Amino acid sequence: VYFVATALLRARGAGPTVIVSPLLALMRNQIDAAARAGVRAATINSANTDDWELIQQQVVAGEVDVLLVSPERLNNPDFRDAVLPKLTAEAGMLVVDEAHCISDWGHDFRPDYRRLRTLLTELPERVPVLATTATANDRVVRDVADQLGLGDDHSSAASRADSPVLVLRGALDRESLRLSVVRLPTAQARLAWLAQRLAELPGSGIIYTLTVSAADDVAAFLAERGYPVAAYSGKTDPEERERAETDLLANRVKALVATSALGMGFDKPDLGFVIHLGSPQSPIAYYQQIGRAGRGVRRADVLLLPGPEDRDIWRYFASMAFPPERVVRQVLAALAAADRPLSTTALEPLVELSRNRLEIVLKVLDVDGAVRRVRGGWTATGAPWDYDAERYDRIAAARAAEQQAMLDFQRTSGCRMAFLLEQLDDPAAAPCGRCDNCTGTSWSVEVSADAATAAGERLSRPGVDIAPRKQWPSGMAALGVPLSGRISAAQLAEPGRAVGRLTDIGWGNRLRELLADAAPDQPVPDDLFQACVRVLAAWDWAERPTGVVAIASRRRPELVHSLASRLAAIGKLPLLGTLASTADTMGRSNSAHRLAGLWNGLHPNGLDLSTATGPLLLVDDLMDTGWTMTLAAARLREAGAPAILPFTLALTN
Repeated sequence: VYFVATALLRARGAGPTVIVSPLLALMRNQIDAAARAGVRAATINSANTDDWELIQQQVVAGEVDVLLVSPERLNNPDFRDAVLPKLTAEAGMLVVDEAHCISDWGHDFRPDYRRLRTLLTELPERVPVLATTATANDRVVRDVADQLGLGDDHSSAASRADSPVLVLRGALDRESLRLSVVRLPTAQARLAWLAQRLAELPGSGIIYTLTVSAADDVAAFLAERGYPVAAYSGKTDPEERERAETDLLANRVKALVATSALGMGFDKPDLGFVIHLGSPQSPIAYYQQIGRAGRGVRRADVLLLPGPEDRDIWRYFASMAFPPERVVRQVLAALAAADRPLSTTALEPLVELSRNRLEIVLKVLDVDGAVRRVRGGWTATGAPWDYDAERYDRIAAARAAEQQAMLDFQRTSGCRMAFLLEQLDDPAAAPCGRCDNCTGTSWSVEVSADAATAAGERLSRPGVDIAPRKQWPSGMAALGVPLSGRISAAQLAEPGRAVGRLTDIGWGNRLRELLADAAPDQPVPDDLFQACVRVLAAWDWAERPTGVVAIASRRRPELVHSLASRLAAIGKLPLLGTLASTADTMGRSNSAHRLAGLWNGLHPNGLDLSTATGPLLLVDDLMDTGWTMTLAAARLREAGAPAILPFTLALTN
């Protein structure tokens, strides 16, 4: 739609179209599609900073018909101040692609989408604005209009148009899609079923997981079973991601095992299937992802394999919602008190927010006009700011309702496609006649003994590497802690090991159960202890440990003591004692504050390290930020330990 419109506008002498697009994979698809349509397209994004100047010159010279930018670029100081004013003055059209992001992720994932409201007020009145998405229910349509400043109650809209906003909606059903829900009792059964059935599915496709670790684990297992697959997530190297996309487009892989990083707009017309190992938390997200399939083929299979751990993962993502007002006010106060712009790194020690959440808060405050991003960091504007608790509560309630809708989708005995379309307020929703409920045909849930054994072995295989931290957090002096720069070689821990991550599809369920807030403190269970022994047996350390030290635990002292004692006994090593801790890190959610809370409360008093002629195994139950283990290792090294081998039951992610 917007490429055709661009061609027509350019033929009339209009300036280039600016498309705000959220994902690199989507941008690459759009550039290829533009070339096929005879439209000259370029992009400015985080992956091609070396090309920005050349692309800007090409835009000015009229050699670019379409410029794709990420929403984050709209507030990059150089782009915002030097490029954007000229671009908006000469633009032929503004397109907001995947516009549901404004509503679906507005405050906590892509707050820069909300900046579009300001951008609209700066456009000449003659410039048309188009917002597009394939997944918008009535709530999203209303919210998109509101966030773009186009709602009836926004005076900013009055200067842009005398005519009402035109909303065009088409039917959402795609006749090629065959929806099914396959209920299997365990993660082992789901993984085994997938390995057994993947070859039966047509062509190549996408297997979605809810977490990065699950994507890595599933891809590794399927590769072991002989399938050409690759993992794809936001943590995958950009070059590897681009190569994986190309391999999928060329059918050189059976599937990409992906998180939502491979989602919106990825265009492969012959994609034959989409499988979800774990349920997305909203019908909008689910329909967006299954919409990758069946665009240019007569049949595409869409399979949902839900698990009981899905709700745990939803709760984790919910915990990352916009922080309470008290914490946000800390950010504003710290910036107001500064006599210069503060970078995110410099601001982090002054507030009780992790780096990622701090960046989100700053963007929201920037959109709201309370702070401004400048060269060198962030400054307070002094403008009044109100905490929009009603909006945040409304978003939380909407998400809870959408999560319930996904549970209802799994249980419905009616048409699954009609259920989804009704959630998306499609007036044309009707039974599809194709899904498992409409046809009365379900996928068999039988799993072969060979597949079950292989999946069980993979999931029961413990062991995750722990890379030691090598740099102290910035700004520790402001918190009264004399640490800065690189961690010295005399303080550094060796690479460590954990049994698993809380987000793993294998040991994750077991570890979450044991380490849950409400779980009782207890001795380490035998099955988990045997997993620990397997991890230690496979550890390729340069020198075997000569003693065991535990880190004192307030919440689970019995668990940690029993783990350290049994490891010492089975390894015939001396248990040298417990590293005393009076540290208070509760509620300290970023690295600087966590380390500051540990600084005066973690010490090796009473430990006799005189017999430590070699490395010490340092034992804990859970590693989150990693600073407890890092500081404990430094203190033990300073007390005479030759080397420290960190070992923990679980990593948070």
